[in-house]
Amino acid sequence: MSWGIDNLPYGVFSLPGQEPRVGVRYGDKVLDLTAALHDEVFAAPSLNPFMARGRAAWRDTRALIQEKLTSDLSVVERHLIPLAQVELHMPVEVADYVDFYCSLEHASNVGRMFRPDAEPLMPNWRHLPVGYHGRSGTVVVSGTPVRRPQGQLGAGVFGPCRKLDVEAELGFVVGVPTEMGTPAGEFEDHVFGVTLVNDWSARDIQSWEYRPLGPFLAKSFATSVSPWVTPLEALPRIPGRAQDPEPLPYLRRKADWGLDIAVEILLNGEVVARPPYAEMYWTPDQMLAHLTVNGAALRTGDLFASGTISGPERGQRGSFIELTWNGTDPIKLGSGETRTFLEDGDTVTIRATAGDVTLGEVSGTVAQALDVTQGA
Repeated sequence: MSWGIDNLPYGVFSLPGQEPRVGVRYGDKVLDLTAALHDEVFAAPSLNPFMARGRAAWRDTRALIQEKLTSDLSVVERHLIPLAQVELHMPVEVADYVDFYCSLEHASNVGRMFRPDAEPLMPNWRHLPVGYHGRSGTVVVSGTPVRRPQGQLGAGVFGPCRKLDVEAELGFVVGVPTEMGTPAGEFEDHVFGVTLVNDWSARDIQSWEYRPLGPFLAKSFATSVSPWVTPLEALPRIPGRAQDPEPLPYLRRKADWGLDIAVEILLNGEVVARPPYAEMYWTPDQMLAHLTVNGAALRTGDLFASGTISGPERGQRGSFIELTWNGTDPIKLGSGETRTFLEDGDTVTIRATAGDVTLGEVSGTVAQALDVTQGA
């Protein structure tokens, strides 16, 4: 069972008329941890208090849940609630949000599109995991409608985004903080788990605004995450992709943190791409090391994402700007429709599996832009 004893992702749920609290998914049910484990840390409306307890508590709690679901199922069965009866909420209170750019194929594709007469990769790309600071206040849970953003599209031109895009990413959720001025320690001592991310992007706004300081309004309007956070312990690990040149000492890998995760992007229910996370150039331990090497502090609830996941084949590209080569080669759907970028009413779903483990999907539907003529 893909939602079985080896998975057990954490989330926040509520029943009608009750406050949100923490549970784990088991099959098509959610285990109410406050009741099952008699621990008030799970009565909180986010995972943050539990994540702050640290790695030993994460490990021990997971083992206890597995024991109760196998040997004591008759005892905890009354605390298993059908998913159809609950509402799912944001699983964490996001402190800071950082987005990286860790796919060699994605970075190369974008470079070829926008710098056709130059090297696809910028000189720094193979030396460090490039990233930027996003906006935590617009990270929303799966199912939240995403309103088409508006902004400057060029000199003197303002209006709704015409090139609305998605980015299929893997997000990493921080549990244990660090003190300012102190780089992070071992990756697994700080990072609690992973969640699927869709970092929505307004490509036309981005192309006008991003120089010289990089992404801003084109990225800050919405980032969608799954309601489920899968613990690191549930994920099969593989060696990271070979790197040339060898990274500086602080970025050298000490363990295998490559992840063999198969991702799918669905547009209105139809699979349009299958990006392979195993192809990512920079691994999450390297992202965390670079994120904190300057002394930037981690906080419980920090979220950092991988950047768009793309592979070498067209059908493995994790964004529409790549799939349609910036709109010049439309996607043909089974319905006979075509797409270059997203239209109002389109629903994008990102789902993934890691061996026998299913990650919680993230989905969002595009809502019409506000009518700026009315000053809204």
